[in-house]
Amino acid sequence: MLADLTADNVDREFLANAEVHLPRLHDLFTQLYGERVDGFERLASVVDLARRSWAARPADLKALDRARESDPEWFESERMVGGVCYVDRYAGGLSGIRDSIPYFRELGLTYLHLMPLFESPEGNSDGGYAVSSYRRVNPELGTMAELAELAAELRRAGISLVVDFIFNHTSNEHRWAQKAIAGERGYEDFYLIFPDREMPDAYEQTTREIFPDDHPGSFVQLEDGRWIWATFYHFQWDLNYANPAVFEAMAGEMLFLANQGVEILRMDAVAFIWKRLGTTCESLPEAHLLLQAFNAVLRMAAPGLLFKSEAIVHPDEVVSYISPEECQLSYNPLQMALTWEALATRDGRLLQQALERRHALPEGTAWVNYVRSHDDIGWTFADEDAAELGIDGYPHRRFLNDFYVGQAPGTFARGVPFQENPRTGDARVTGTTASLAGIEAGDAGGEDRVILAHALALSTGGIPLLYLGDEVAQLNDYGYSDRPEEAGDSRWVHRPFRPAQNYADRADAATPAGRVFARLSRLLDVRRSTPEFAGNELIAFDAHVPSVVAFLRPGDTGFAVLVVANVADSAVEIDGLTLSGLAPEALDLVSSAPVWLGAGLTLGAHGTRWLRVQPR
Repeated sequence: MLADLTADNVDREFLANAEVHLPRLHDLFTQLYGERVDGFERLASVVDLARRSWAARPADLKALDRARESDPEWFESERMVGGVCYVDRYAGGLSGIRDSIPYFRELGLTYLHLMPLFESPEGNSDGGYAVSSYRRVNPELGTMAELAELAAELRRAGISLVVDFIFNHTSNEHRWAQKAIAGERGYEDFYLIFPDREMPDAYEQTTREIFPDDHPGSFVQLEDGRWIWATFYHFQWDLNYANPAVFEAMAGEMLFLANQGVEILRMDAVAFIWKRLGTTCESLPEAHLLLQAFNAVLRMAAPGLLFKSEAIVHPDEVVSYISPEECQLSYNPLQMALTWEALATRDGRLLQQALERRHALPEGTAWVNYVRSHDDIGWTFADEDAAELGIDGYPHRRFLNDFYVGQAPGTFARGVPFQENPRTGDARVTGTTASLAGIEAGDAGGEDRVILAHALALSTGGIPLLYLGDEVAQLNDYGYSDRPEEAGDSRWVHRPFRPAQNYADRADAATPAGRVFARLSRLLDVRRSTPEFAGNELIAFDAHVPSVVAFLRPGDTGFAVLVVANVADSAVEIDGLTLSGLAPEALDLVSSAPVWLGAGLTLGAHGTRWLRVQPR
């Protein structure tokens, strides 16, 4: 196949990329589609698609590709800070996002994730995660041309554009979906459609319900009586990746977005993209092969683009998607969930354990650390990890759900339950950071908990991600229940419209918005000037206090940053003996004040410190 690319009209730069990555793509196609008669014909089409996409790639994006290849660790810098928002809720439209660029620069953002902005069904579209076209922006937000212009303006401001690539499913209004149910030649096998319940019943013996409030099982019935696979909402139909034509079609959509200036694709619901009877149809080996194959295609035609994995599954499965050949970035759902677990229990041991054994990543990859996202919080810790600390996973999850929806003794939270399943007892939690941390309830420790949670996300390594509005202590939006298209999905409670008053108050130290913004802005400034916070290397530090989470971030100069965070409601003391492996002279990076460690260290309730230290 390489021989077919050596014609004089083939770009030499593309040819060099193909020489490196095409053999890998060929091997992956052999594993995925080698038994299909059309497998290698589709591979040839995919390679030609990549060639044509590279030929059409704008010169400035090719220059960015070269810059990224010469600095492959660019995303591991201590200067990386991300923000995420819904375009309409935060800024009204793409033009409003452009107008917000000065503020993004004030925050120091280098990464901006715009939540799903593609054309989708009117009314409930799962927050845009039901895509009707990957090539058209929701007209209420703007146009694809405006998105490309925005990407270029963000790039000039030093900000990488991130968008969701919802590739497990499309909406039922997508043209592929309509052609498939009509039986149009070439599309009849794009989705998993069955004439009766025989196969759906067989699959559902081992699959789990994701949105039980919407429909039972993994299938929904079409108007003509047939059944189609819909893992999530009934209007989101799963694509059939066992068909290589689907791979080719989705590769084309990826390449199109790459050429609009998107620099990072958030690969949505990666665990669900391959189905096999008799399994859970989650995190199957073929899911990894598919991601690696898509990665190989992008390395040929848009080599500067990165993949970010979204896999809210067992921690062992989360890390399995992370590698330079698969997804270079990944959400860190375990750290997020265990930060909230620690705040609820006032016990940092489960989070400390996770940092010790589940933080390491392959070279050339990074976590995306976040305090909360647009999605619900699920308690994704491993039961076997919890058991080592005497914690029984199932009742502990029930406790955490009760705590964060305000139904447990000692709670400070004002969360809302999401997708409660009376049959299994399963549920998740929704709420903004400020509402979950206690600010809404007027709890005295609420603001400190917001800062503590963000201080951990900012210092553990990788890219910290702010849900925009949380930096000014936005509260839950209970008005979602009055909006018909949102009322059935409690996650809208933590997707509020831009809190204009909070932003107006951000310079006012007499308000929660002003105090949180000032403290968080200081942490952001310090992070940017602290080279020890680059990369992912982390050394756990045992403070010998159950409520204290502690670790070292080593540097290249013989110094390190000691991060300590106390999740308890009262002050604690780390004794001098525990700190005796460090030189007694330290510097508090946030206050710029010297600290003497020889006699120990006092941490206030919900207190956190970043200390530059010198290990002895």
